[in-house]
Amino acid sequence: MNIKKILTFAGIALVLFLVFTAPDQAAGAVNGILGRLRDAAQAIITFVRSLFV
Repeated sequence: MNIKKILTFAGIALVLFLVFTAPDQAAGAVNGILGRLRDAAQAIITFVRSLFV
């Protein structure tokens, strides 16, 4: 196995471990990440709209 496959497998295993051992904290982390992505998308939309107004 090459290093990329090993790291991918380890990453998936870590995520699954965290989801099963601390589901509330994992859900909070996902909500935080999605919230930041939403904020970034809204900032980009605001910027693009300001270019055409």
